Amino acid sequence: MTETIADDAPDLEFDLKVLPKVSLHDHLDGGLRPATIIDLAAEVGHTLPSTDPVALGEWFRESADSGSLVRYLETFDHTIAVMQTKEGLFRVAKEFVEDLADDGVVYGEVRWAPEQHLQRGLTLDEVVEAVQAGLDAGVEAVSETGREIQVGQLITAMRHADRSQEIAELAVRHRHQGAVGFDIAGAEDGFLPSRFKDAFTYLAQHNFPATVHAGEAAGLESIQSALVDGRALRLGHGVRIAEDVSIEFEEAESDGTEGDEVPDTIGMVTLGDLAGWVRDRGIALEICPSSNLQTGAISGFGEGIESHPVDMLYQLGFNVTINTDNRLMSGVTLTDEFELLVETFDYDLDDLLELTLNAAEAAFLPLEEKEALVEYINEAYADLG
Repeated sequence: MTETIADDAPDLEFDLKVLPKVSLHDHLDGGLRPATIIDLAAEVGHTLPSTDPVALGEWFRESADSGSLVRYLETFDHTIAVMQTKEGLFRVAKEFVEDLADDGVVYGEVRWAPEQHLQRGLTLDEVVEAVQAGLDAGVEAVSETGREIQVGQLITAMRHADRSQEIAELAVRHRHQGAVGFDIAGAEDGFLPSRFKDAFTYLAQHNFPATVHAGEAAGLESIQSALVDGRALRLGHGVRIAEDVSIEFEEAESDGTEGDEVPDTIGMVTLGDLAGWVRDRGIALEICPSSNLQTGAISGFGEGIESHPVDMLYQLGFNVTINTDNRLMSGVTLTDEFELLVETFDYDLDDLLELTLNAAEAAFLPLEEKEALVEYINEAYADLG
């Protein structure tokens, strides 16, 4: 875990949006602007629940806020439908970068599944190239405003399909044209990473990094398979690793000091072998607090955000990173997620810095670029003092 550098952190009496942020888990088809969906739907003849931007945005949030991952994923039928042309993909990718920059993100990895964007005749390579052109245009547009942002593509294969090898080869083919990593996504329960182990072996043979959705809709078996079969360097969500952490409470004893105030109970924490492996080797958890609440990923721990195990994992030394997952469906930004942590768990600036540095060091970047990113973030936080 990275030690924070900024000392004498100021009170959080400023807009958290100004903080430099790193976004590792953010889906391209989950971050569209409602107005853009309406425009593109009209061009391709796709029917939407509403043609009013405000009402459409509310529909996405309400539909996603069901407590069911299956229902949550159904909302993507509309966003994917308008991302089937080069022009649509270009616009969505460009705006995606601009929206990240407006939220203070200085490095972002954009994950998406090319195989879902072939309905109008484009090839896999053509859709990747269209998205990359949009990302490049977004970076340039941000630069023209005097800001800087760096982005990379996480090429994703869908778990329920049988194209993982083809998508792995696609990712490697574009590794020097914007692709920085590989992922598998979609319905997790019933589709262990072991199903795609040949594709993951291919990626390992080509020294191409992978992050794997695991520990969201499925539990420890999925995480184990992601690490063993998927050779995952990061866990997409990974929040259910907390199921391998046990806490036993017992009465605390006073040391006899006058006025000694001792809590009634203390918790004895034990990590299972899998949780210990993940923590001790610094395998990054791409935790998405609001999304985890929406999809029911944390239902085993409680109902409200205060029951989210993110704080327990962070306090125990897990390599926790904070992400948005799908900004449209959850109606959140990374700034919102930081504010949620501050409000719920009383996090301060040092906590936010450590979480951000965790993400920077887990980024799929060359060492030199990673070090430069870490230095930039530290200096930005120090300047706030």
